[in-house]
Amino acid sequence: MERAPRAWVVAVRRRAALAAAVAAGSCVLRLALAAQAPPAADVPRVIVGEYDGVIHPIAAEFVDDLLARADGSGATAAVLVLRTPGGLLESTRTIVSRMISARVPVVVYVAPSGSRAASAGFLIALAADVAVMAPGTHIGAAHPVSAAGGEADRDGATTQKAAEDTAAYARTLAEARRRNPTLAAAAVLESRAFTETEALGAAPPLIDFVASGLDDLLRQLDGREVRRFEGATVTLRTAGARIERLEPTWRQTVLGAIAHPQIAYLLLTLGTLGLIVEFWNPGFVLPGVAGGLCLLLAFFAFQILPINLTGVLLLAFGLALLGAELMVPSFGVLGVGGIVALIAGSLMITREVPDVRVGYGVILPVVAAAAVVMLGLGRLAVQAQRQPSPAGTGALVGATGEALTVIAPRQPGQVRVHGEIWTAASDATIAAGQPLRIVGAEGLTLHVRPADPPNSPGGPS
Repeated sequence: MERAPRAWVVAVRRRAALAAAVAAGSCVLRLALAAQAPPAADVPRVIVGEYDGVIHPIAAEFVDDLLARADGSGATAAVLVLRTPGGLLESTRTIVSRMISARVPVVVYVAPSGSRAASAGFLIALAADVAVMAPGTHIGAAHPVSAAGGEADRDGATTQKAAEDTAAYARTLAEARRRNPTLAAAAVLESRAFTETEALGAAPPLIDFVASGLDDLLRQLDGREVRRFEGATVTLRTAGARIERLEPTWRQTVLGAIAHPQIAYLLLTLGTLGLIVEFWNPGFVLPGVAGGLCLLLAFFAFQILPINLTGVLLLAFGLALLGAELMVPSFGVLGVGGIVALIAGSLMITREVPDVRVGYGVILPVVAAAAVVMLGLGRLAVQAQRQPSPAGTGALVGATGEALTVIAPRQPGQVRVHGEIWTAASDATIAAGQPLRIVGAEGLTLHVRPADPPNSPGGPS
């Protein structure tokens, strides 16, 4: 006959059964929720990068980072929010080539309102898989600026060749993207610019649509069929997309600011002035250190920006003329020539990048400051030359000493002044050990007289 289980055994069994039922229900609920929610991998991803500045190698590096991030993460699209006054054509070609080779569609968005994508920015927008503008923006004016000028381009041949080459490049991009090649060439050859309404209203248009913001942009992109540069078509899915923003690195931010032509010019002039001040007053340290740093940063910027060697030589010649004005009494001729050379060199120092050239608003204050510093140093030099010599017999005039021997009108003697023994002559008799004062010097002979006794008129009290 079996014994009845004890009460505590029954309770343990009941609790175990209840726990198993709860665990089973929890697993079923999790499976149901997982079946209803879309997998994380199915959520579309859009990589967004924003660039505001001159187009140069630092800009090309940032765009490459943006597209590499989009390609590597399997993103649906890469969006470049662009604001630029223009830049270097070689860097523009680098950016366009990288956009064409990207595995994901590239969207160039000129935003926010009031922005522009001029010159090089126009070509970048033209090359995008999808070109979009915000209300109140404009693109265009892509005429190249020649740096030759003067004798090298007297008949305009160099400028015309550059313009025709750039116009052909713009037409190629426009035709590949099924955009208006005629207006693309006009933006180069005629420096035409277009508002968002004009760009969208052209036949065929220069852009795909107008978006008021990033959310509106993604909404209009969803379901759009995009034709890639090589002819393949891709349908974009951006509804509910997760936006990942890519910010420029601190290196790109700092170097991008230094590579601006105006900043590079200021660094060059400030560095030169700092070294001049240090050479004028050795040991002051601060101007030399600051000047050296500014010059090194300027040299880095000029490695990125194309520079005109004639402009550099004119700047150096102008500073040399200002320095010569300090040494040679030319009645201002050297100084005026130095200022003119500085202005001419400043205008020629960088090959003019459209809309970011070094203007008179920067050049004139900098040249004026350089002239003031140089002329101020010259004034200090003149004042120093007029002061009595700190060495030799001239420096002893007015000093007091002691007669070592008797000094008579026709009997020179010896005196001790500042611990040194000198030959001295006097119109009055001075006894040995008597205090005396130096009133003049002739060669190595001092002229002395008895020192004023204390409390006497003109004497020390």
